[in-house]
Amino acid sequence: MSDASPVLATDARRVAVMTALTVLAGAVDAVSFLTMGKVFCALATGNVLFLSFALAGEGDVPVARPAVAIGAFMAGAAVADVVLKRLAERGRRWFPAGLVCEAVLLVCAGVLALARHGTGPVAAQDDRGVVALVALAMGVRASTALRVHVPGMPTLLSQTAIAELLNDVLRRPRAALYGMTAKQRLARTRWTATVGGIFGGGVLGTLPAGAAGHGASAARHRGDRTAPRGGGPGRPAGREGTGPRWRPVRLGRVWCHRAIRPAAVSLEPQASK
Repeated sequence: MSDASPVLATDARRVAVMTALTVLAGAVDAVSFLTMGKVFCALATGNVLFLSFALAGEGDVPVARPAVAIGAFMAGAAVADVVLKRLAERGRRWFPAGLVCEAVLLVCAGVLALARHGTGPVAAQDDRGVVALVALAMGVRASTALRVHVPGMPTLLSQTAIAELLNDVLRRPRAALYGMTAKQRLARTRWTATVGGIFGGGVLGTLPAGAAGHGASAARHRGDRTAPRGGGPGRPAGREGTGPRWRPVRLGRVWCHRAIRPAAVSLEPQASK
């Protein structure tokens, strides 16, 4: 069978779709970890560890966040498994149905986050409703990916893909130089796409989340520098008792500060009266 066979062409399309889903999973986990209070919505293994740390009284992650994420993930996976199985038995298109359900849940999570926190810079939020919706969507994804069953591309984790890729390279180290069969190339493409997809998605998810975190830090820094003292408007920060004193002055609708220079003190002794 030639490399351009319909079977290999179909597998290549599946690999492309699963790669895009893997990138999305990496971005989801980056955003959830950086903006939802150190919780993973796709990587269930991380949440199990966080939950164990919290129950043991170690770390700074409360029990509720990983518990909500794990429960929602399990619920999404269970419901999706039942629904997709029934759709498949009736001859319906179950794969697009799973993707649409996941997309709807992610959109609902985004709308809820915007309604509660707006578009401004936010620090890590303990928003369990958003965490539950995103983890529910990733549970649906898990069942969908299992039913598609593309070897080496679970879309939600990369440990197995890393191990399989390393084992294949060590077994056939010269295959990349002297040529591989179409199936070998496809297998290595799957494993590489899984690892690279998780990494690339994490980078893409870190960009907006990192910008929001830097914006929040800058806002807090500006607030510290212009924090009001004594109930008045903000004034430049400085150590008490050093430098000039500041007097608030209002120019139209804007408050500013004018330095009050201390009066000159004469060091010459004055004659007693």
